[in-house]
Amino acid sequence: MSHDGRLRTRPRAVARAVAFLAAGVLVLPGLTGCASEDKAGKPLAGPDIAPADRDLVADGGTLRWAVDDVPETLNTFQSDADATTNRVAQAVLPSMYRLDRNGRPQRDSDYLESAKVVQTEPKQVVLYKLAQQAVWSDGREIGAADFAAQWRALSGKDNAYWTARNAGYDRIEKIERGANDLEVKVTFARPYADWQSLFSPLYPKDVMGTPDSFNDGARRTLKVTAGPFALKAVDHKNNQVSLVRNPRWWGRPAKLSEIDLMAVPLDKRPAALAGGEIDLAEIDSSAAQRIAPAGGAKGSAALPGPEARRAAARTLPADAEGLSGFEVRKSLEPVYTQLALNGADGPLADERVRRAVARALDRKALAEAVLKPLGLPAVPVGSHLALSGQAAYEDNSGALGGQDTAQAQALLTDAGWVRGGPVKEQTKPKKGEKAAGAEGTDESEGGNDGTYIVGEDDSGGDSKSGHRKDPKDHTRKQDRAKGGEQADTHLADGKQHAGRRPEQGGAPGAYAPKGTAAPAGAAAGMLARNGKPLTLRFVLPSGPGSQALRTVADRISGMLERVGIGTRITKVSDESYFKDHIASGQFDLALYSWPASAFPATDARPIYVKPVPAADGSLDVEQNYTRVGTDQVDHLFDQAAATLDADENLSLIRKADSRIWAAAGSIPLYQRPQLTAASKNLVNAGSFGFQTPVYQDMGFLKKGAKPSASASSDG
Repeated sequence: MSHDGRLRTRPRAVARAVAFLAAGVLVLPGLTGCASEDKAGKPLAGPDIAPADRDLVADGGTLRWAVDDVPETLNTFQSDADATTNRVAQAVLPSMYRLDRNGRPQRDSDYLESAKVVQTEPKQVVLYKLAQQAVWSDGREIGAADFAAQWRALSGKDNAYWTARNAGYDRIEKIERGANDLEVKVTFARPYADWQSLFSPLYPKDVMGTPDSFNDGARRTLKVTAGPFALKAVDHKNNQVSLVRNPRWWGRPAKLSEIDLMAVPLDKRPAALAGGEIDLAEIDSSAAQRIAPAGGAKGSAALPGPEARRAAARTLPADAEGLSGFEVRKSLEPVYTQLALNGADGPLADERVRRAVARALDRKALAEAVLKPLGLPAVPVGSHLALSGQAAYEDNSGALGGQDTAQAQALLTDAGWVRGGPVKEQTKPKKGEKAAGAEGTDESEGGNDGTYIVGEDDSGGDSKSGHRKDPKDHTRKQDRAKGGEQADTHLADGKQHAGRRPEQGGAPGAYAPKGTAAPAGAAAGMLARNGKPLTLRFVLPSGPGSQALRTVADRISGMLERVGIGTRITKVSDESYFKDHIASGQFDLALYSWPASAFPATDARPIYVKPVPAADGSLDVEQNYTRVGTDQVDHLFDQAAATLDADENLSLIRKADSRIWAAAGSIPLYQRPQLTAASKNLVNAGSFGFQTPVYQDMGFLKKGAKPSASASSDG
């Protein structure tokens, strides 16, 4: 999971971010007279990587590629693995399958001649036939011993292995050598539909063979690899990971002689590009505005509009020359941003209120606010479990319904929330006393955090909700179950500004302490019940890359206000956003993102599983931070994971998605934009979309050569 401010959660399935494979077969309409409709559709945007045939790519050169961090571990199966861990693994380790441009799994012929289910009764058996030339960098053949060591390490049966995930491996009964050294026979104790997700990446038995080597041996180095590149060094002092050509690689040789993954903060990347320090970097929209007028933007439309480009050019003359050698390559990440509704307690524990929130939203308008200025397709996401183009995708949002103000208001009325109801005045506590509870919660649940609330703008326009910290209140604690967030009134600069609203705008003097009568025309139409206003705490990150989230949050607040729901926006540091607020349940509303796994029956289950009480009395939510789940959804996931028939598997996944929509715990909004600044002569690299990068094809054009729009490195 991540929010748009570049906060990326640690994989558990990094957030299953490393498992992007999909099951199922695309049915192509029009090939037969009775072909069924393809519900999965096509990707909204394909990879934008300046594709070029290999004979146009120069031999040699170093690619300097900006990343978020130097990884703490090179073992993708550990809890502190991150996106850079995954990037290194893709370049230096075997994967049995990789994704194509449609987000579908494709056998990697460099490692695997074939893999198929050869038996279903009495046990499921998968037979892998490995490529004959596939060897580790120490000369040993890749074989059954490596598969078996990885299974034992990840099976969950030995607690000495500090693993972050074992899904799928825990279903394996045994692994054996087949008819020869190139065959691996995997027998499952229980049927497992997502078997293609396993052994990608595959580590050598040297890493997986013992708990010590698993826990510590692969954190700082990988002595044995088997990819087009090998690990040269992990340099924490200079914030860099260096990869070099693998001399034992048997496939198409890598064009680049070296890839340097350089840790560069998001807000420092434009300067690093202009200074000639990096060649490739994911960027945010503000950086794209700097590059577009100087260098160019590829894709369906210029980025941004002509007036904005001219304004950016006028304000940034200093680095325009340095940026002229770069262009912006645009796609959509295999990640979607959602509005999460915390259903643990408070108003959103009522499904009617959650559904009302959802029906108040114009998801098309929210997608357009983020994607339309970038020239990217502004189509709302219709599934929690897949994205358009992936096999499991189907727009199931109809199970909840689209924007409908009247229906939203009817749901709220049915739940007992009425307009213009009396609001009890809450007296300010004496020093050392706890105050009355936060809005929408029982008074016993929390304390007064000095929040001030903005109602409707009396000019008739959308207003923004805000808050500020009462400088006299030093008694609140973070460990309260609800209403316990610190009133971190953070602005984009990350500093606290006591007495200042986090977003500018709205009617002057519109602030009013909780419980006071609203000024005429301000909040007269807001909802209340039992003397308490319906006001939801909306938690957002404050980092420099989170402007898109703040824009979306402002629009959501305006949409909710029109049906009588107030919001209180709280901005917190990126570092505390997930740990102290999302994971701990200290929010009513929040925006964050999930990757779309190609194995939703396995990877999405922890995100939507019904929370259950743990042995210590706490609530075990796994990755379901909305705390909304049902037994029916859990059952459908379990059925799908054990169903080997592809059509039935997809049907069960889509049914589960419909039930998730109906429960209204999370509302998918839009697929996240992927903007990459790339040197104009760098090819087969950029914004990859669903596609797994083909590292051996990346490189710099030969002098005089030009990339071809029809070329492809899917191959």
